[in-house]
Amino acid sequence: MDDLFGAGRDDADGSDDTGEAGNRGGDDSGHSRGQTRSGAGSASPRSPLAVRMRPRTLDDVVGQQHLLGQGSPLRQLAAGSDATGPAGPSSVILWGPPGTGKTTLAHVIAKGPGRKFVELSAITAGVKDVRRVMDEALTARDLFKTTTVLFLDEIHRFNKAQQDALLPGVENRWVVLVAATTENPSFSVVSPLLSRSLLLTLKPLTDADVEGLLQRAVSDVRGLNGKAELSADALAHLVRLSGGDARRALTALEAAAGVAFGDADDIDAVDTETAGAGTAEPVTIHLRHTERALDVASVRYDRAGDQHYDVASAFIKSIRGSDVDAALHYLARMLEAGEDARFVARRIVISAAEDVGMADPTALQTAVAAAQAVQLIGMPEGRIILAEAVVHLATAPKSNAAYMGINQAIADVRAGLGNGIPAHLRDAHYPGSKQLGHGKGYRYAHDAPHAVATQQYPPDDLVGRNYYEPTANGAERDIATRLERLRKIIRGK
Repeated sequence: MDDLFGAGRDDADGSDDTGEAGNRGGDDSGHSRGQTRSGAGSASPRSPLAVRMRPRTLDDVVGQQHLLGQGSPLRQLAAGSDATGPAGPSSVILWGPPGTGKTTLAHVIAKGPGRKFVELSAITAGVKDVRRVMDEALTARDLFKTTTVLFLDEIHRFNKAQQDALLPGVENRWVVLVAATTENPSFSVVSPLLSRSLLLTLKPLTDADVEGLLQRAVSDVRGLNGKAELSADALAHLVRLSGGDARRALTALEAAAGVAFGDADDIDAVDTETAGAGTAEPVTIHLRHTERALDVASVRYDRAGDQHYDVASAFIKSIRGSDVDAALHYLARMLEAGEDARFVARRIVISAAEDVGMADPTALQTAVAAAQAVQLIGMPEGRIILAEAVVHLATAPKSNAAYMGINQAIADVRAGLGNGIPAHLRDAHYPGSKQLGHGKGYRYAHDAPHAVATQQYPPDDLVGRNYYEPTANGAERDIATRLERLRKIIRGK
């Protein structure tokens, strides 16, 4: 097991610079990594796997390809003094969920030639630290023609005064600011700083991105060095639980590898023949190892296969059947399996209109509000909002009368019924319409008692056809009584 986690260094590349995390907020000198760190600062053999696997170049970065095209601002920043063209480096604000590569991109940029890299954390740094960096950056620019790149993590934790302290340096390009945040900069970063920086939005990694990252970590000399391999089930489980977070995926892989090698050591201790000879075969990380390491059972659920549709179907049918407990179970099952919360929210909105309908008109309002809130807040807190909507729908009175009504109306239209429009309902505003009889005899509903006038509205061949038949459930009890009176007045019966 020591050999597994001792493979964090590539002896053939003594300049592997992946251990920057240890310098956060503690480098008073603002060292020039691109110039002075060759052979120093390599990731410790005991560094976390996520640190050891940090990309060395932009080409190694997984995902975010929409930000890494040729000539993009990040490419220009990473090129350092080798950048071509008249445009200078731009300060950038990297906004995205955890584990999408904000810190990684900053450290790749740090390796650019002719750069002095300083890292601060908004959690620990104050205005005094920012001003010191600005003073040193101005000196480095004027005396040594060196551009200082300031990486500021968690910038949303800076108050207005602290962010204002950055403005002179950013505006005059004493520093090139690379700021990272998980919160919407429109609300957490002051407008003057936003206007002087480029806002780059990072997206969650796709399943394919995370899968490729895990496979690379297994084989790379900086990672598990080929001493372990992932079974298909274990790989799928890790990808599913990562939620598009690279750091979470690598941390989970490292924990699962520890369990797998622990099992292998126990087997070797019993089998004295193999214990002496050692084993050249890689240890396989199975699904059971990931489950033990993460204390999360694998949910048998394929988002692209039958389980996706079967669980979703059971979920909707449980709501329709008013079994709130079963509905919550299937909701939890989908969310724990990594189902897109927006897909679940869309199904809830549909169910509110189809199965609850006018028996409880507020159900659709709850469902739409839940869908919007989930998109705004995201997971894991979104599960609470979805659960509230599910409980509302499952316990509400049910009616599919509106759903059945539109289906019957569509069936009649497709059958060719509904010929023409009564002349008195046609548009009478354009020239010549009155000569055609349009609008003649139309009764303005608000002029009639209770704003309901006796008048023909449907085409001639559909007079007397009822599409909406309210049930006696919930609010539709009152609607049924009112509808009966309305139809009698309108149809003159």
